[in-house]
Amino acid sequence: MRGVIKYVIALLIAAISLVTYWCNTDKNEFTGEEQHVDMTVEQEIALGLQAAPEMAQQYGGLHPDREAAAQLKALGQKLVQNTRVSETPYEFDFHLLADENTVNAFALPGGQVFVTAGLLKQLETEGQLAGVLAHEIGHVVARHSAQQLAKAKLTQGLTGAAAIATYDPDNPASRTGAVAAAMVAKLLNMSYGREDELESDKLAVQLTGESGYDPRAMIEVMRILEQAGGGARGPEFLQTHPNPGNRIAEIQRAIDEEYPNGVPAGLIP
Repeated sequence: MRGVIKYVIALLIAAISLVTYWCNTDKNEFTGEEQHVDMTVEQEIALGLQAAPEMAQQYGGLHPDREAAAQLKALGQKLVQNTRVSETPYEFDFHLLADENTVNAFALPGGQVFVTAGLLKQLETEGQLAGVLAHEIGHVVARHSAQQLAKAKLTQGLTGAAAIATYDPDNPASRTGAVAAAMVAKLLNMSYGREDELESDKLAVQLTGESGYDPRAMIEVMRILEQAGGGARGPEFLQTHPNPGNRIAEIQRAIDEEYPNGVPAGLIP
């Protein structure tokens, strides 16, 4: 009887997780995609604003160079105001982080975008920085964080159900089933992350070109990131971000689709 109750509970948890995920859908007005999300845009904005100070602190806080920070903000706002992004409800703000050693950039839900000083000093042109910021803007307008949170809730629910169904208190070895389920859930979420990165690259090609920047600068950013990684990356399957070398081909494909007659002359490199 105990075993039957255990399986019934596991099935209920799995069913609730699946129904909740599949029933919470919303059309993304920017991309036109139907997405599984369970939070509003207003909740995304509030979450990003709440998390921003803590995230900045993890990278040594904001950079003291006010001029560099102001230039970063101005470039970010140019990308927003010169594109359809200005029509979205997101409240974008761009921050330069003090960390000189970490090469990174990321966006929180709702429009808080961060670039480390370690990445900024690696970049060589304004167009390259525009590509980085446009990529992060792409994450926001594509609602990738909201999607990831919904997927995380789903996988946590299914993992919990699997743990309940497979665990036997009289057999410690049964714990391996729950561990395996957790690993599968993690790898699934990593896969979604790679897809999000590639979609943001494609959106960045559009946003940079519309703002007067040469999207080919993003290819140089990928080469810079590849060099910063020292080339010692594990298999792409186990990477949250796609390998920069592989992203170059995808970015070039997106550029060719956006500009079938060639990239216009006069764009800022």
